[in-house]
Amino acid sequence: MINSKIIANGIVRAVLLLAALVLLFCFIYQIQTVLVYLVVAIILSLIANPIVEFFRNRLKFSNTLAVVATLIIFLSFLIGLILLFVPLITSQGNNLSLLDTDSIQQRLVSLYGQLKVYLDGHNIDIEKLIKEADLTSKLKFNFFTDFFNSVINTISSFGIGLASVFFITFFLLKDKVQFIVGAKKVLPDDHEDKILNSIYKIKELLSRYFIGLLIQLTIICILYLIVLLIFGVENAFVIAFLCAILNIIPYIGPLIGSVLAGILTMLSTINSDFQTVTLPTTIYVTIGFFIVQMIDNNVSSPIIFSKSVNSHPLEIFLVILIVGMLFGITGMIIAIPLFTILKVVGKEFFPDNKIIKVMTKNI
Repeated sequence: MINSKIIANGIVRAVLLLAALVLLFCFIYQIQTVLVYLVVAIILSLIANPIVEFFRNRLKFSNTLAVVATLIIFLSFLIGLILLFVPLITSQGNNLSLLDTDSIQQRLVSLYGQLKVYLDGHNIDIEKLIKEADLTSKLKFNFFTDFFNSVINTISSFGIGLASVFFITFFLLKDKVQFIVGAKKVLPDDHEDKILNSIYKIKELLSRYFIGLLIQLTIICILYLIVLLIFGVENAFVIAFLCAILNIIPYIGPLIGSVLAGILTMLSTINSDFQTVTLPTTIYVTIGFFIVQMIDNNVSSPIIFSKSVNSHPLEIFLVILIVGMLFGITGMIIAIPLFTILKVVGKEFFPDNKIIKVMTKNI
């Protein structure tokens, strides 16, 4: 029979459980950066593992040397990507240095004069409006200082993150066997088969995912390149490659890529006539990029990702949205691999759960 003591004990347990969950989520939120580093390192180790095995089995490298050689390849590839953009930066800098600032100033003064005449004809005093708006008090004169500080902080955070990811990846690859043995000792023996099945399935699905991602980026890069070559934009390959790489960031990346392509196109033609060359070329390139994105969003991406990780496109969209809100852009990038890992683990360890049954029916 239920009495007041049982009810009180139930309430206390519920409150304690709720408090524990709140503390757990707060803790996870506080260490979210470390968790992101760990997830990225795990994904990187899965990508690097076949290369390590190649060095060990074919070239007879020791385990540590194979891991070091693999990470050097990854680091060299990253440095190569950075160096790839040096010509683009140099070219745009030269375009800006050749810019006729006097002509631009004269155009702005002329435009302001025409606007003033137009407004005066409608009994609107623009100078009085500017004075009443008190724009000077609202201007941030420390904008450039804040901008450079932001850039420095971003570079610093990226450097720390990169070092952390490579450090974690090194030990995940080097001591892989020890981690697996340790996991087997910690977990009960009856879960050993489930762990091995989960690892095998995760490796299979993530391999398909990354192959699909590579195919998607290649298709997008080619389409972007075609658009840029049609309109004769300088450094077309570098711009196309950069904008394609940005597609790694779901939904936001393509938008950033289109804006960036428009800006770079405008800068590459900035010394030409604005109305007949610069503006039309920029608009055409931007429209072309949006068409490519429509093809990608409606054709290639749903097919590639739904087939590679066996998830519905709506399911993928919601996961990316939720993880992005919690962990930002980095979270959006790792959302699909992380969700895939959780689905596989859920199916192996909780196969009778109704929700997991529905979500993992295609795995």
